[in-house]
Amino acid sequence: MINKNIFFISEVSSNHSQNIERALKFIDKSVSVGCSAVKFQLFKIDQLFSKEVLDNKPEIKKRKDWELPLEFLPILAKRCLEKKIQFSCTPFYLEAVAELNEYVDFFKIASYELLWDDLLVECAKTSKPIILSTGMATISEIQHAVETIQKNGCEKLTLLHCTSAYPTPHNEANLAAIETLRNKFNCTVGWSDHTVNPGVINRAINKWGAEVIEFHMDLEGDGEEFSSGHCWLPNQIAHLITQVTNGFSADGDGNKKPVESEKPDRLWRADPTDGLRPLKSIRNTLSQKKTKI
Repeated sequence: MINKNIFFISEVSSNHSQNIERALKFIDKSVSVGCSAVKFQLFKIDQLFSKEVLDNKPEIKKRKDWELPLEFLPILAKRCLEKKIQFSCTPFYLEAVAELNEYVDFFKIASYELLWDDLLVECAKTSKPIILSTGMATISEIQHAVETIQKNGCEKLTLLHCTSAYPTPHNEANLAAIETLRNKFNCTVGWSDHTVNPGVINRAINKWGAEVIEFHMDLEGDGEEFSSGHCWLPNQIAHLITQVTNGFSADGDGNKKPVESEKPDRLWRADPTDGLRPLKSIRNTLSQKKTKI
């Protein structure tokens, strides 16, 4: 059974450019396109990558400019509260869980941190809902993560099937794994999108029953990650969300009967006595009108 209340999450990632006004625009835009939640990331580059990486890959070290300033958190949370949209943030270091706890509605754990038990435990101990992405992971790795989270206090866990390629080729989305995860873990399951392909998201929802859709968004194409090819623009995702909503409203109740928009044409069907349109009762009315004229 398809859940018609799809929970759309816009992922800002590092596209905020450390600019609070720009970050707030992401919240406002997430509301206007029809999202249920907006998500940021909280990391410190020297606690995200090892010294060996930072010493040898200057392009990664430059990502320090992508860090979300801690002082943004209360401002972002306040705007989300005002706009009635849920606020979330992915913690990438242990202390980030406590720094985020008073502000977020739920924690999101990234695919790359799925193996890190300490982080899973810290998030679970808050008792807040957790959404866990599962890109690159095997079933046994996911099972371990799920058990770790559930035994440490989390009662509301959502798994996101994900392909951790940026962007993801549509033929490597493997959407059927959504059903695999649902059957195996008996929890809410969704899709974390990196394809920027409407057909993939529609398929994830309407064929495989994804209840949560996460996607990366940029405002206008100037964000740090837009050039990688995995970010949606607001008009693109707004059109998709409208399509999904309209599609569900088209289902109806299944009772086969004339609907309001077609009732006037019922009388213009072919009359069963001679096969001509409209029904004779209408023809007589038309004849009477002509006589009066």
